[in-house]
Amino acid sequence: MNQGFIKAAAGTPSIKVADCCYNEKEIAKTIREMAAHGAKLMVLPELCLTAYTCQDLFWQDALIREAEEQLLRLAEEVRDIDGLIFVGTPFACKGKLYNTAAVISGGEVIGIVPKINLPNYCEFYEARHFIPGNKEIEWIPFGGKEIPFGTNQLFVCDTMPELVVAAEICEDLWVPNPPSIRHVLAGANVIVNLSASDEVIGKDAYRKGLVKGQSANLVCGYIYATAGEGESTQDLVFGGGNLIGENGVLLAEGTRFKNEIVYGDLDIQRLQSERRKMSTFPGADETGYCRVPFSLEVQETALERTFDPAPFVPSDKGDRDRRCEEILTIQAMGLKKRLMHTNCTHAVLGISGGLDSTLALLVTARAFDLLGIPRKNILAVTMPCFGTTDRTYTNACRMTECLGAALKEVDIRASVTQHFKDIGHDMEAHDVTFENAQARERTQVLMDLANQCQGMVIGTGDLSELALGWATYNGDHMSMYGVNSSIPKTLVRHLVRYYADNCGEAELASILRDVLDTPVSPELLPPKDGVISQKTEDLVGPYELHDFFLYYMLRADFPPSKILRIAKLSFKGVYDDDTIVKWLKTFYRRFFSQQFKRSCLPDGPKVGSVAVSPRGDLRMPSDACADVWMKELENE
Repeated sequence: MNQGFIKAAAGTPSIKVADCCYNEKEIAKTIREMAAHGAKLMVLPELCLTAYTCQDLFWQDALIREAEEQLLRLAEEVRDIDGLIFVGTPFACKGKLYNTAAVISGGEVIGIVPKINLPNYCEFYEARHFIPGNKEIEWIPFGGKEIPFGTNQLFVCDTMPELVVAAEICEDLWVPNPPSIRHVLAGANVIVNLSASDEVIGKDAYRKGLVKGQSANLVCGYIYATAGEGESTQDLVFGGGNLIGENGVLLAEGTRFKNEIVYGDLDIQRLQSERRKMSTFPGADETGYCRVPFSLEVQETALERTFDPAPFVPSDKGDRDRRCEEILTIQAMGLKKRLMHTNCTHAVLGISGGLDSTLALLVTARAFDLLGIPRKNILAVTMPCFGTTDRTYTNACRMTECLGAALKEVDIRASVTQHFKDIGHDMEAHDVTFENAQARERTQVLMDLANQCQGMVIGTGDLSELALGWATYNGDHMSMYGVNSSIPKTLVRHLVRYYADNCGEAELASILRDVLDTPVSPELLPPKDGVISQKTEDLVGPYELHDFFLYYMLRADFPPSKILRIAKLSFKGVYDDDTIVKWLKTFYRRFFSQQFKRSCLPDGPKVGSVAVSPRGDLRMPSDACADVWMKELENE
């Protein structure tokens, strides 16, 4: 439960139709297995205490009385289990029978939630035996105490107050206005569904879509437990297939036609953070609801949930290719509009032979193709200086020629040397002035060339560099339109690789692959023996770590300790813990100190859910203090 994680379980016990005593033992066995696995939220199927398929046996008092007795026995039997447990059972109240979820905690039944929407079509005849439940809460005697009965119940954890659970039952999810909508508007962030959904062709995919969609619409966790083997097969087959969803993602799904338990680590903190961000997500209105407290022991959840070490890059090649094509199109369409609006038919960009300028050139070529402007109107400028190597220089020139753009070389060694003389800077002092003077000279050249041809300077800097402030202020930091401004470095690589794999030009593809194999470097310091001496990741840290940190800080709003925890899991065997801590501290230090560079960024298209534009996603003061974040890391 620390850091907002809580383990949920949806299980299908093996049962016998109308044998409550047997079923109670199997349910208890399933609950104990869930608890041994660390689950705190446990959900069993609809009417599993009797079996869903009892049909007219539900009219038998003997069955209903036995179900109540076994429910009380079950509660007592799992008294030592630390968890909130939902079990499906028929329940008689005021002369009528209801299809309900009994809620167990601390050895007691703490609430009964009735089903509202009773299907009475096709193979279902629930209205023959049950009546719909009411939203309003009544207090009824059960097990020697008064407990709430009704749909409008919120089960609130007193040791983790942000955890608020509510229940609906099977068909409740399938109707146009599910009770879960009302529950979430009242503050619930986890919905459980006790179901008995039979198997027919196509239903499985539809069911998954419902769970994913509802968890996305409601920004909640959704635990779906359904009936399986053991139910009557007189006319139907029930296949299990339990599901756990969270905000549109399936964390776990069971194997159909197999009774089993599935587990998922819900992140309650992240759900709450997502809701806070969304101005259209209303605050909780508990009017008409009963808050039912329960308690859980606070402990660290052993995580089975995985966190992709490359959150910006889809792991599946098909998905990755589709993502790359979409991003390239978004980038090109953004530039296309800007060129059209300014009546601009020329573009100027610096081409270094590195990844970022390569991507910017590819995007610019695509935008010009969309506009029907000849690529020769793209002026790619190579500006060799003290750190330029033959490899990057050659790649820059050959790539420009392959793409049909115009190539211009402006050697800036002499102008930078003269500048150092003018300001009295020692040429042997390879300090920040030595480096930044080159970047600013290059930007001046590009801007002046753009004036000459009435063109637009296309920025090459990427999202990762902007997050870390790895750009020279008023140097490569500045342009007239930055096409890469929301592309993280880990994704830049895949975009260039995708282009190489699909361009259909062998020579260009070969050049692009060599660019991919070249170390990332600003090439501002003299090479050693003709080889790049200045490698960015040696100085600022691995971009795969920084992109991971960036995603979970800005997209998920995780605090430093939580990011550190999941980074250790995700990069286990790749980086040791001390290395991760070192670069995470670097990330926070640079992210806060370099905001002033992001506060005056050029325009550029947003392509993903993480962006740092001061006009859009990141409204952050340039003089904000990082002490709170750094202090948390000092304790790790």
